[in-house]
Amino acid sequence: MWLANLLTALALLLLFYAVVFLAIHSPLFPVRRVQVEGDMTHVTREQLQYVVKNELKGTFFTLDLDKTRQAFEKLPWVRRVEVRRYWPDRLEVNVEEHRAIARWGSSALLNSFGEKFDAASNEALPVLEGPDGTEKQMVENYRQFRDALKPLGKQPTHVWLSGRRAWRIELDGKIVVDVGRDNGAERLQRFVTAYPNSLARVEQPFDYVDLRYPNGFSVKLPGFRVQDGKTAKTKPAVKKPA
Repeated sequence: MWLANLLTALALLLLFYAVVFLAIHSPLFPVRRVQVEGDMTHVTREQLQYVVKNELKGTFFTLDLDKTRQAFEKLPWVRRVEVRRYWPDRLEVNVEEHRAIARWGSSALLNSFGEKFDAASNEALPVLEGPDGTEKQMVENYRQFRDALKPLGKQPTHVWLSGRRAWRIELDGKIVVDVGRDNGAERLQRFVTAYPNSLARVEQPFDYVDLRYPNGFSVKLPGFRVQDGKTAKTKPAVKKPA
């Protein structure tokens, strides 16, 4: 009798498994609605529809949420995606876009988290250049430089970080400022404080400032030289072709 009871129990268990398997894989439980949410300005409706049509495979129960998430995250401007199932037939997709803050040289873009990503943009973005792996540090320092320069009404349009970790900034595409390695924030603040009563009063254009001094800075004035203790105007040097 115990053997008959065991066989009966196994048969019922197999039957239950078969019913559950058929129910899970049955076309009677399709995903009928895909709801996409998020603040999106670059990801297009057509891109989202393409992923829904070509990448979502399976029923409400068998759809692989991880693969679905990865399919949406392959889109150029998508940073992160969360996917949830809601009974009986709805899939909710929450999309977070990259927010481009700068260009990484000429090869990629950087988002507000200092993460590098590949996408096309026509925005007038500052350019950051530095060793690989310094993207986050460069975004943080760019923000510090940008905030520090606000009182002057100037913007850092290009920021370099050398292999020796020395900083250089281009202001409004015109003036290059060598900040150096140590105490960069202090040096830049000294420059911002002194600018209105010094360089702002210089009538001649200048294109280079060196802040790598303990208690001051120097400026390059093209077309001027010192002669017998007085400043004298000279002809601008003619650059030779490279």
